[in-house]
Amino acid sequence: MIETTMAGPGPQPSAGVWPTLSWRGRRLYRAGAEHRILSGAMHYFRVHPRLWRDRLRRLADLGLNTVDTYVAWNFHQPHADRAPSFDGWRDVEAFIELAGAEGLDVVVRPGPYICAEWSNGGLPAWLTARDVALRTSDPGFTQPVERWFDHLIPRIARLQAGAGGPVVAVQVENEYGSYGDDHAYLRWNRTALVARGITELLFTADGPTELMLDGGTIPGTLAAATLGSKPEAARELLARRRPQEPFVVAEYWSGWFDHWGEHHHVRGVDSAAGTLGAIVADGGSVSIYMAHGGTNFGLWAGANSDDGRLQPTVTSYDSDAPIAEDGSLTAKFHAMRAVLGASGTPRVPERLPVLPAARVPLTHRAGLLTGLTAVPAPAVDGPHPATFEQLGLDAGMVLLTAYPKIPEGRHRIVLSDVRDRAVVFADGVPIGVADGGDHELSIDGTGAEVHLQILVENLGRINYGPLLGQHKGLLGPVLVDRRIVHGWTSTPIALPDWTADDLRRATGTGRPRTAAGTSTGFAVANVHVGEPADTFLALPGSAHGMVWVNGFLLGRYREIGPQVTLYCPAPLLHAGVNTVVVLDTDRLGSVLELRERPELGPAEEYIEEFD
Repeated sequence: MIETTMAGPGPQPSAGVWPTLSWRGRRLYRAGAEHRILSGAMHYFRVHPRLWRDRLRRLADLGLNTVDTYVAWNFHQPHADRAPSFDGWRDVEAFIELAGAEGLDVVVRPGPYICAEWSNGGLPAWLTARDVALRTSDPGFTQPVERWFDHLIPRIARLQAGAGGPVVAVQVENEYGSYGDDHAYLRWNRTALVARGITELLFTADGPTELMLDGGTIPGTLAAATLGSKPEAARELLARRRPQEPFVVAEYWSGWFDHWGEHHHVRGVDSAAGTLGAIVADGGSVSIYMAHGGTNFGLWAGANSDDGRLQPTVTSYDSDAPIAEDGSLTAKFHAMRAVLGASGTPRVPERLPVLPAARVPLTHRAGLLTGLTAVPAPAVDGPHPATFEQLGLDAGMVLLTAYPKIPEGRHRIVLSDVRDRAVVFADGVPIGVADGGDHELSIDGTGAEVHLQILVENLGRINYGPLLGQHKGLLGPVLVDRRIVHGWTSTPIALPDWTADDLRRATGTGRPRTAAGTSTGFAVANVHVGEPADTFLALPGSAHGMVWVNGFLLGRYREIGPQVTLYCPAPLLHAGVNTVVVLDTDRLGSVLELRERPELGPAEEYIEEFD
């Protein structure tokens, strides 16, 4: 048995079982031997499951002994009236077991809030629609979390090291000190984990400031840090506050994520490797965030907010990680590998095979509104536009329809509180785009009713900060001049749920084709593949939309950048003809390009610091 001491009560055995990881004298031990956690973050929900093993081997080749992953609640339970799913891509147990088979320990971060630049910080939209006090002791929040934990935590518990599995640590909540100070909620979270069988090391993770540590730490639970620079200052701060605890950096940001309309963030190799060396010096433990970022497939990318301005995250989650989005080993990989003391040649190839470059014509099949309304959806009538939450919709679009009478002459159409983007049509003709907030558009009336349609798109739910859980849709009234428009039909368009049959309805092969290169709506490209391999898709000439590959929603593209190409992993393709469907709300180009290299945009060097 290992004696452990710390400021406060220290870790205690649960159900008579001592955790595999423990500490004394600012040193971490694993089953009695001095140990460092050398971990890399990789999220099973951002990597195709047929590539899990390849990416885990790349983590091990980096010189790591551990992988850590969040668990995204909304990925497992997008609908309140259905039990959480744990099969296929959502089989988190299979991911954990595979990591163990590859010789890696596993750290699990079950939240329920995870941030992670993931939609809604991992919280289901059906929960945040209820306007409960998120991440607090409010029973309206904790009771649904309890039911979720009833499904999830026993699955993790059975895979703990004490039961012969690879799980050696579990996080209590996530960077709570950056959000609130309800310590009763943090203690509840910890108790909920223990009550459902967690006996391994429990820890919190917060930024290395007094404010964040005051809000996010609790007695008897290891306090870890999250940082991008200045590890020496963090080590000193934690040593003062927790004099017996080892220095553990639960997230070391060796790169950063990107927002649409901004630069692609990178971090210099020497800077990233140098800070890593300073963290692991003198017995320090670390998790590189991200070691392999992967992809925000579908519409799972989250968003931030800067003074009320939405900052949607791009589809790629490459994050300038040492293992690139497609698994390639980067210069940062080799520099970090040297710091971590790995020797020999990596077992995995530097890069997986890619398809040859090609240009494939896009055949325009259906106009925007024609295609979107070809898939049946339950509409709701009411005096005001319905929000995404009122329609039970997480992501996608809502089509709002009304018939206001507009007098002769020029008038204003005023849209209030647009979340997040709206394309406005009058009698089927687009008259403008409202991109967040309040907007005015002009319209020429004739004295007759106008068929007014507003297509509202959710660009990503906020994943961090006090606006977490913010609702989507057209939240304020629509006015003609100063008169409110009443009598709306609101139709949800659940694009992430569309099947291959739905896509065939939307593209409408029997409909007349319109001119390519000038219209909006749906287009199709038939891509011939011999041996499936990775590729990178680009849409020159197209402006703003989404791409499906063989019925799978790959993600969103936007000409505002910085991301230009979408990563398409080999498992999404098959030998023969592959169908790529493009939906563009603004402007459809005429060609789909297959490229051999990613293009993530003009770079801007970035290091996150706490002052």
